Amino acid sequence: MREPERLARIPVWASTAGLLVVLMAISAYLRTRYITGQFWEDEAITTGIASHSLSAIPGVLRHDGSPPLFYVLLHFWISIFGPSEAATHALSLVFGLLCIPAGMWAGWSLFGRRAGVYTAILFAFSTFVTAYAEESRMYELMALLGLLATAAFIHAFVYRRRGYLIMFAVCQALMLYTHAWGIFFGAGSVIALIPIWRVSEDRRALVRDAVMAYVGAGILFLPWLPNFYYQATHTGAPWAPPPRFGAPVLLSRDLMGGDRITAALVLSGAIGLGALFTKRYRRTRDGTVMWSLILLAFATLLLAWLASQITPAFVSRYFAPILGAILLLAAWGAARAGIVGLVAIVLSLVFVVHLSSYAPRYKSDMRDISGEVTPLLQRDAVVFNAQPDSTPLAWYYLPADLQYATGLGRVSDPSYMNWVYALKRLQAAEAGTVLDPVVASLRPGQQLLYIRPLTEGANNWKSSWTKLVRRRAAQMGQILQNDVNQGVLKLVAIAPHNYRGASILSYSAALYEKVS
Repeated sequence: MREPERLARIPVWASTAGLLVVLMAISAYLRTRYITGQFWEDEAITTGIASHSLSAIPGVLRHDGSPPLFYVLLHFWISIFGPSEAATHALSLVFGLLCIPAGMWAGWSLFGRRAGVYTAILFAFSTFVTAYAEESRMYELMALLGLLATAAFIHAFVYRRRGYLIMFAVCQALMLYTHAWGIFFGAGSVIALIPIWRVSEDRRALVRDAVMAYVGAGILFLPWLPNFYYQATHTGAPWAPPPRFGAPVLLSRDLMGGDRITAALVLSGAIGLGALFTKRYRRTRDGTVMWSLILLAFATLLLAWLASQITPAFVSRYFAPILGAILLLAAWGAARAGIVGLVAIVLSLVFVVHLSSYAPRYKSDMRDISGEVTPLLQRDAVVFNAQPDSTPLAWYYLPADLQYATGLGRVSDPSYMNWVYALKRLQAAEAGTVLDPVVASLRPGQQLLYIRPLTEGANNWKSSWTKLVRRRAAQMGQILQNDVNQGVLKLVAIAPHNYRGASILSYSAALYEKVS
């Protein structure tokens, strides 16, 4: 395969810059179709925490369980552009777009120009990056850092370009400051050193460099270590069930965009990289790179899967750190596969069809609820949320200065969720013992807005937390209906009156007024 002579005369820097501009422009268009879309609860929690003062964010995060980097960046972003959905989504969009030139650099510097171009194309049309470019969460930043860390890892330890040790250590530390899966990536990269160590001619120098890099990342992470220890021992993710054996399905469906895309890239990768699996190439540099990338992705997933059997934290949106390793492998394999690889890249774009459809148009209906009930709400109304972790979502959309309560009791700061022993606290809080005092405290004429999640899809409510929320919501709804029957409350309005589309999470609300 050769370039046409007319294209070959264009300077490389010009053609590369032009391609990047085109890819980023197309990607930006596709990834802003729903940039003004509604938040779902995690986005509201993130924005609520980032809206606190810079000095207060670490203390708030002790109750949330997340590292601080994205929240600090979002704090400064909000101070410039505001806290609207479009503004906060734009920060994620920026990180997603930066994956395109970063991918081109990583592929080009490691495997050559064609691999760099293919990597940029795969990131530009990645369904995963598209989905989370319109979500105010840290997954785009994690994908970018994972890509840079992966490239620096190969440069530093396989190609022995020791200047990249600093880059790898810094990226690893930033990943630890961004999401808990930075730990699994770091541990996975240690396992990925095994094939490098086996073929190394100077194993002592390799071990020394590895110790320097990982210790350096650990030193950079030391300031957050006390908070991390507190979070690890006091908070958790009781909303997620332990994972089973569906990781390959999640990888194909949610990370790659579907089975057809996965099949096309795997086929071209097998053709392009198949020879590297043979004994002849076992100790070559190319063979070492291939096995290191495979082990990096596989070990990260395996370690996360094993840890999630104890504390569940295995959902496809957390796979961002390994996206770089997988797409680099796919692009490298396609580049080595010649015309088959080019066809695979083209087919992977064709199979996407409507890329923007991978970003959900309706994440929740809380904005619709707010639009209907806000004109009816009094300033002293009490909002009672049957799903405690969606309280920040209600806080974001409802008028300011309302009072809040949940199945865990009164809420002093509804802008974030306190996950410290949350499941134990919800188990100890019976529906009547929490809701009855709130109703009793209302003055005649004062309003109570009851918000509950729609939990009819029972298959999505199987974890210990969600099952209990589902039961409590039903119990509290019955208590309020009894109060209406007894003349304690009267129903003023319900919302929403219609559902414009399927949501990730949907809610219904009932506005009551105290009678006596």
